[in-house]
Amino acid sequence: MYFVFVSYNSCRTFDLLIYLCYKEPFMEFQNFTYLIILLGCLAIPLIYSFERQVRYYSKFRYLFPGMIFTAVIFIIWDLRFEELGIWSFNEQYITGLYILNLPFEEWLFFLIIPFCCVFIYEILKVKLPDFEYPNASLALSLFLLLVFVALAYFRRDKLYTFFTFFLLSVYFGYTIFRNRFKKYYTKFFLTYFISLLPFIIVNMLLTALPVVEYDDTYNLGLRIFTIPVEDFAYLFLLLLMNITIYEYLKSQFSHN
Repeated sequence: MYFVFVSYNSCRTFDLLIYLCYKEPFMEFQNFTYLIILLGCLAIPLIYSFERQVRYYSKFRYLFPGMIFTAVIFIIWDLRFEELGIWSFNEQYITGLYILNLPFEEWLFFLIIPFCCVFIYEILKVKLPDFEYPNASLALSLFLLLVFVALAYFRRDKLYTFFTFFLLSVYFGYTIFRNRFKKYYTKFFLTYFISLLPFIIVNMLLTALPVVEYDDTYNLGLRIFTIPVEDFAYLFLLLLMNITIYEYLKSQFSHN
């Protein structure tokens, strides 16, 4: 870690203390790998946020509160698992800037990925307004809930597996039985399945290089390409929390 202290003799009261959490004094291009991957994900949704038909920018006031709330939950989770060694970050592919012992890029991950996925969700709502199968989607939801609960219970010896499917079961069960999200299930599932393509590409890069390294003693040890299967449930929960809160805030604002 390095401290940079800049003092201005002409104005002694104006002393600037800069604290940078860099573990390495010099960075190479590969140190920007994780950041470049994230910014690449953000580029298209950000540019097309101002497209007239979708007008994604006009919905930011509903989007950002849910993104921040969800990010806080996942960051606390991330910090604890990183401390336990369940996963770690390869310093060759990150800038070295840390916030609360977590790479700056990881903080961005929990904002950029939901931003992109909710963008897909909004595109689907505009382009496929009549593509709705609420009853079939509810049946699928109930089936998946049983699978998630079973995985959490029977693989409770694997901390990443258990914790992911336990949290997913609790939140998904709450969403189902609260019964206010039924009309959104179809678009949610479609968003998730479409999001899997960029997710697989991004996560393959992150786990193949690797930017993120997993200790397989804490997970099932099953991978799709180079991605732990738990990561797919992790994405499901991340999207579910963001989209349910997003729709809840939209409904609340529309009633006011």
